[in-house]
Formats: sequence, C-alpha cells, structure tokens
Amino acid sequence: MLTTAAPKPLRWQRAKYSPLARQMDIFGSATKLAFDLWWDKLTGNNSPKQRNRRAQWLVNSLLDNGPTFIKLGQALSTRADLLPLEYIQALGQLQDRVPACEAQEAIALIEAEIGGSIYSWYRDFDHSPLACASLGQVHKARLHTGEEVVVKIQRPGLEGLFNLDFEVLHRLMRWAKRLLPGIKKYDLEAIYQQFFELLYQEIDYIHEGKNAERFRQNFSGYSQVIVPAVYWQYTTKKVLTLEYLPGIKIDDRQTLEAAGLNIKNIIQLGICSYLKQLLQDGFFQSDPHPGNMAVSREGKLIFYDFGTMAEVKSIAKEQMVKTFFAVQRKDTDEVLKTLIYMGLIEPVADMRPVRRLVAFILEQFRDKPIDVRAFEQMSSEIYELFKQQPFRLPAQMTFILKSLTTLDGIARTLDPQYNLLAASQPFVKSLTVSLARGNVVGELARQVRNFVKYQWQQPSPTEKLIRHLEERIEQGELQLRVRSLESELALQRINLGIKSLIYACLTGFTLLSGTVLLLSPYSSWAVAAFGLSGLWVLFLLRSLINLGVRERVDKLVGK
Repeated sequence: MLTTAAPKPLRWQRAKYSPLARQMDIFGSATKLAFDLWWDKLTGNNSPKQRNRRAQWLVNSLLDNGPTFIKLGQALSTRADLLPLEYIQALGQLQDRVPACEAQEAIALIEAEIGGSIYSWYRDFDHSPLACASLGQVHKARLHTGEEVVVKIQRPGLEGLFNLDFEVLHRLMRWAKRLLPGIKKYDLEAIYQQFFELLYQEIDYIHEGKNAERFRQNFSGYSQVIVPAVYWQYTTKKVLTLEYLPGIKIDDRQTLEAAGLNIKNIIQLGICSYLKQLLQDGFFQSDPHPGNMAVSREGKLIFYDFGTMAEVKSIAKEQMVKTFFAVQRKDTDEVLKTLIYMGLIEPVADMRPVRRLVAFILEQFRDKPIDVRAFEQMSSEIYELFKQQPFRLPAQMTFILKSLTTLDGIARTLDPQYNLLAASQPFVKSLTVSLARGNVVGELARQVRNFVKYQWQQPSPTEKLIRHLEERIEQGELQLRVRSLESELALQRINLGIKSLIYACLTGFTLLSGTVLLLSPYSSWAVAAFGLSGLWVLFLLRSLINLGVRERVDKLVGK
C-alpha cells in the first residue's frame, strides 16, 4: 500500500530552534539575496526574466523564514514606488501561499486554552480551515446553541518565534548601524520597536476582539456594512470566536456579476466606508486586502480581520469640507495643513520635498484612477530629495498609503476605469446633508463660493506653464540638463574600459593564486582558482568585444 509522505516542515516550524540557528538562517538568506543582486549588477543581467526569478526565490525564502518575514513581505508588496514590478507581483502571492498547520495541532492549541475537550465549547468543528494567514487560520464551527461561528486559531509556537526574531533582528540592526553609517539618519530603532509592537498586538486575540467590537459600534447605524459579533465566552488570547458571515470575495468580479450585484455600488461602498473610518472615526483597518473583505448576496460589505487596526486624529466636519474642496482646487498648502494636523506628516525645517510630493499626487491622481507606477516619473528626484533633506512619514501615514493602494487595486480589478473622487461622492453628499442640519452651513457656502471663483479664474494653458516655471525657479526646483552626445559616448567607452581592466586584474590574480597553490601543499585548491580565472577570462572577452563594437559604432556616428 502506497502512503503519501508528510510534507517536510519549514525551518521556522522546527520544535527546537535556538537563537543561533535562527540567526544563521536569517543572515544566510539576507547574504544570498545581497550577493545575487550584486552579481546581477556586476554581470549586467537585470532582465525582467532574471528579476522575476530572484523575486520568486525571495518569496520562497520569506515563507521558509516564517510569519515575521511573511508579514514583512506583505507590507513590501504594496510598495510599487520602491520595488520593481516583478517583486511586487511575486510578493503579492504571499496572501495566498501561506501553508496551513495541521488540524490536530490547531485542536490541541484550543484544548490547551480551554483546559478540556474542544467539544465542551463547540458541538461541531470543521477540521479543514476556511482560510490561512501568516499568524493564524480560521475554522468553521457550531456552538451547542446551534449558532454557526468561525474560530480563529493562532499558529502554535508563534510567540516564541517572535521572541527569537526580536533578538536576531535587533542584533542585525545594530550591526547595520556600525557597518552602514549612512542609515543612522533614519530612526531604525523606532521602526523596529513599532513593527514588533504591532506584531505582538496582532497575536493577542483579546485585543483583536476589542477592535472588532469598536469597529462594529462605529458602523452600527449603517445597514450596508456588516461586522461580525464577538463571542467573548469562547475567546482567549490565542482563540477568537466570531459570528459566521459568509460572502463573495470582494475582488471576484465574475461571481459578483453572476449574483446580480452592481459593481459600481460595491466600489462606492468600499471607498466611502474607508473614508468614514479614516476621517470620521479615526479608527481604520490598515490591511484591507481581498481576504479581509467580502460582499453578501444582498450587496452588503462584510469586514473580517481586525488584528491590524490603526488610529489617526479624526477631523471636524468643517475641516473635511475644507480639505475636500482644497483637493478639488489642487490647493497643496491646505491639504498639507490638514495632513500635519492629523499627524500624518511631521513638519520639518524644509517642507519643499513634502510639498512637492503632495502637489504631484494631487496633479496626477485627482481626476483619474491611481496608477502607483506613475511614481517612477519622479523616483530619482525623490531619492535625491531624501539625500538632501530626509523626512519621515509617521507609521499611520504609511498604513493609509498601503490601505489606499490596496483598495485601489481591488477597485481597478472590479472596474479598470473607476474614478476615486466619483466613487467618494456618496460620502461627500452624506457629509453635506449632515452639515446642512448643523450650524456650519456658512462654511459649506464659503467653500462652494471659493471653488466657483477658482474655476472662473483658471488661467489659460500657456499662463499655467509660465506660472509653473516661475514657481519652480523661485523654489530652486528647476533642474537644467545639458546633454553632449560625444561626452556620453566617451563616458560609455571609459566605463567599458574600466570593466575590462577590472576583469583583467581578477584574471591575473586568480591565475597567480592558482600557480602558487599548485606549488604548495594545498594543490587541490589550484583547480578551483584556475576554474575561477577561466570564468573571469570569459567576462574579460565579453567586455573587450563590447568595447570594440562600441568604438566602431561611435566612429560611424561621428562621421
């Protein structure tokens, strides 16, 4: 009789895992990635196919290193302004490739928390998980009262693993500070502390239950949004029991249309519910990926995960109206003032880099769908600004940017032509109605009058161009680039010549080393040295051929 071998446990799932072994695993993965990227740069092999291969290796390495690094990868999967597209696409798979733990392990953890049999709490318990995440998994169950529930169970040994990673990454951070003095200007200690503080909060299911109750209370008057109830008598720090609310995955357009649901209404509901969380409640879900949101058969929006919630300072309705019309007018200063008030941007001595970034976002994304890849247009300029005047975005702002880009990705999956401002209209209308009932009608009238005045006073395209140039000259932001074809060609030849010289030196050094080893007691190592010298010879030949071809092409161009 044939039997299927049990899958080999990942490194982080080993029962006995010492800090030294964990450190070696993490440092080994980091060193291999750094070497591979350096080698690709050295050999000029930076094709999309090669980047995709490296990205797939990175995903497998993150999965192998466990929940801490899976969470890190999930956070990086939204940073299309920092990473190549191949890495973004590969890291996005982390949402769907988290391995489940065995059902018996999950049941053993529940029974350890209960102090008795699992069936003292649940009449039925489904052994197959409904969903798996990096920190836990969800099973369907039925209480003895007959109510259907979902049971969220923490992965066994998670807290001990976090404690190990806490030590290892702190040691790695200290070494990085010593070896790379340039990173001292970034507050790595604060980022490190904040990252682990959030991780420890996320594995405390009592804390998540309280978040769920607060979130449910915030939407208690909104019939189109459903939040599951918490069953506190069946909840501990490692086990969370919630109301069972089945739904259609929010990015499954085909199923949503088959159910007869209006896609645009769903997009509007998602955008408006998030604006309410952010602006009115100041308490929002910072990780709204498709696994955390669903749509009921009646078209209602369902929220599931409340482990990663964030808070910002909520603003008064008058300020919301001001900010909304400031966005319409592309009034960078007013929008920046609101962001500073909410604590989403920290004021620094020179606000020009921040102001430029806000102006860019307003200009690029106000009237069309957000395309995060558009940030590439100014990436070199932003990196230069960070060198000249580093500024740090508070964690809440990074959470908001992550949430907005994730929501935007969901919305574009459902409707590639959607418009963010059009989708937010119901929220603005409800805000206007509530304002009309209050004592701030004057503020609304003032903003409408200013906006109409702004529209009438819009300059012609030529005047706009002249004003824009004047502003950039005054702010010292205008950069003039003078390109000389002859100089560029000469620099390219010099670059190739230097590469050839380096390869020639490496070839000579390895040949000499091989010869010395051949005459020494370590003659067996001479084979490796000669083999390495052969490799450098191939690189040297390729570089010399490229140099020869470049010189001929340059001569033809110069004629």
